Amino acid sequence: MDERQKALLKEIVEGYIKEAKPIGSKHLCDKFKCSSATIRNEMAILESLGFIEKNHISSGRIPSERGYKYYVENLMKPKELTGEDMLKLQTIFSNQNLLVSEAIAACLEIISDITNYTSISLGKESFNNSLKQISIIPLEDNKIVALVCTDKGIVKNKQFTIAKDINLKELMKTSEIINKMLIGTPIPDISERLEYEIKPIISREMEQYEAIYGIFYEAFNDFVKTQENVHVVGKSKMLAQPEYNDSDEIKRLISKLEDENSIRRIVKNDEDKNINIYIGSETEFDDNVTVIKTNYNLGGEEGTIAIIGPKRMEYDRVVGVLNILNKWLEEKGE
Repeated sequence: MDERQKALLKEIVEGYIKEAKPIGSKHLCDKFKCSSATIRNEMAILESLGFIEKNHISSGRIPSERGYKYYVENLMKPKELTGEDMLKLQTIFSNQNLLVSEAIAACLEIISDITNYTSISLGKESFNNSLKQISIIPLEDNKIVALVCTDKGIVKNKQFTIAKDINLKELMKTSEIINKMLIGTPIPDISERLEYEIKPIISREMEQYEAIYGIFYEAFNDFVKTQENVHVVGKSKMLAQPEYNDSDEIKRLISKLEDENSIRRIVKNDEDKNINIYIGSETEFDDNVTVIKTNYNLGGEEGTIAIIGPKRMEYDRVVGVLNILNKWLEEKGE
């Protein structure tokens, strides 16, 4: 492909992304100051190479999957965020009180608003984590923190307000029993072993054993829920795109967005922290969408952030947003 053909393809892709209408030769003639014969000839070459294709309802051309792929790999430049959008993200980045998972969830809301696409975060499942230690940390005003640590280095804490009749020493003793008996147990299996192994022991030794058992059960159950969480934001935003104006198409996509198994297909077994773009049939989610995703590993917390939109996605803007998010994650991990 020569330079003029590259420029034409870039204009066709970006024009179609902006207007959601096939690009005709007249627009390109005006843009490039070329004769209609020249433009039609160049478009015929691009079509023969598989970069553009005919639209059934128009004489214009639209990008093919191959055309989009060439565009994002060779012609696109990430777009810088506006000052307003950057400020929204910086507000989240500067909040030191937020856990990583909380900050990412807040960022998803903002990213969905900025891009008008669906944002998803997928935490790494707790099935890969086994108990290393649980600690009880006393605070003031009848408050404690239960600290759960795993063999993968993930640390989760949950704060409780305990009744005045609960003996702190008995809480500490229960944590010692758990650490002695359950170290190495996969986190999702902890609840069952608490019920059938730990509870009978503390029921013989502690008056408020039900309340004490409840604290540990809730701490581990909260860990599992957090780790298995699939967070989806902005389903309706993507479906508002003109590509999805058919009721059957909308129902099909809604069904997939509400199916966690379909969402999890987006996650690939790799450690790549770069931004990766999957278009149409590459997505393993749906042939009529694009998925742009990046992985993270921060403070032992692993997961994936993904943006789902039409193939006619503002690639430069989405990549620009994820670049900013990746930079923050890298700085926070240092």
